[in-house]
Amino acid sequence: MSGRTTETSLRGRLSRWLALQTMLGLGLVCAAVYVVIAATLSQRQDDTLQQKQAAVEHLLTEGRGAHDMAGVRHLLKDFLAGHDELSIRLFNSDGQLIYETATRQPPLSDSKRRLFDIRLPPDAGGSAHAVLVLDRRTDEALLRRLAWTLALAALVGALAVSLGGFLLVRLGLAPLHKLVAQTRQVTATDLQRRLDGAEQADELQPLIQQFNALLDRIGLAYRQMEAFNADVAHVLNTPLATLISSCELALRKPRSAEQLREALGSNLEDLQRLASIVSDMLFLSNADRGVPARRVWTSSLGALAAEVLEFHEAALLDAGLQAEVRGDAGAEVDARLLRQALSNLLGNATRYAAAGSTVLVHIDRQNDGAVHIGVHNEGPTIDPVHLPRLFDRFYRADVARTHAERNHGLGLAIVAAIARMHDGQVFAESADGLSRIGLILPDASGSRITA
Repeated sequence: MSGRTTETSLRGRLSRWLALQTMLGLGLVCAAVYVVIAATLSQRQDDTLQQKQAAVEHLLTEGRGAHDMAGVRHLLKDFLAGHDELSIRLFNSDGQLIYETATRQPPLSDSKRRLFDIRLPPDAGGSAHAVLVLDRRTDEALLRRLAWTLALAALVGALAVSLGGFLLVRLGLAPLHKLVAQTRQVTATDLQRRLDGAEQADELQPLIQQFNALLDRIGLAYRQMEAFNADVAHVLNTPLATLISSCELALRKPRSAEQLREALGSNLEDLQRLASIVSDMLFLSNADRGVPARRVWTSSLGALAAEVLEFHEAALLDAGLQAEVRGDAGAEVDARLLRQALSNLLGNATRYAAAGSTVLVHIDRQNDGAVHIGVHNEGPTIDPVHLPRLFDRFYRADVARTHAERNHGLGLAIVAAIARMHDGQVFAESADGLSRIGLILPDASGSRITA
């Protein structure tokens, strides 16, 4: 089951992380505000106690009208009037309570106390221990209300920002949804369509370019496959039709053994041609799958080319041609595959070379170490339009399909496949009645030997 979950949703993931980050950020800000205000209130309380202590000491030192204990009580009562959060207690030298302004003292946890000694009039005892008490419950209630307010503000703010972030993420991902809609429109019957990156973000442009390049390759491969299927049907149709007609004629009326033998011999030629086509197609299929060549050091490519020329000697004589190998080099190659490539190149040159001319197999090592193996022949100049497609499967530059009964159009495609299996490439040139077709083996080591 492949249902989408929140964990795999980019929108959900971004929204959750944004909400978490917002809540954390607002929480830290609110906590900092709370700590600063709490510290400010605590400092203010300490300052208030210190100021009130100095005021009480100054008031009693002045002693205006305070000649006895009754006068002291009157002064302190007037001084603390209107300061309900403050109270004072006086103890004599024996520790006995001699005065307090409030009978109900706040708990120690809810108050701040300041102890100091004061001077009293002689009639009031001369001195006393004073305890100045500041009731913190009002400030604590303020801090609690502030804490709840900040917490609620952080929560509401986080929710609001998260909702806004969710909408922004959804808006930001809208171009991706457009891309998805565009990709849905790309089908096997409409491979010309491409993704439009005009309204997309810069970060998506490389992805769009790569996807469009992939569509270009797929479109090319699809067109090649369609052409390949049509060519296969065309190439196989002729021998199959010939076989069917031959069998129908042979079975239409009684035949002698000699006539049947002749019909079977003709059918065998067509079957062998079909087998050759299938074998070549299987070889190209293996090459397309990336099967590498089994390379072994070959000291003389010229000698290998001479063996191929000897094999083609009869065909060259029948065409009124001569052949020659020029140059030599050593390289790591699959000798069997290279013989096949040279054989196909020579067969192609034999079909199109002018009678009485010489077909040259030229082997040359370049300065970069690559070995060029080319087959040169004199004959009709190949139109430049056809040169890039000579190595396509079933492609023929001549519309009339010359030699179609012997050549099924896979020879040069096999040459290109063998070059790729050696990590090389092919080339084709034609000008002024001289054609040069061959392959390049890169980075081939060894010393150059010229004839």
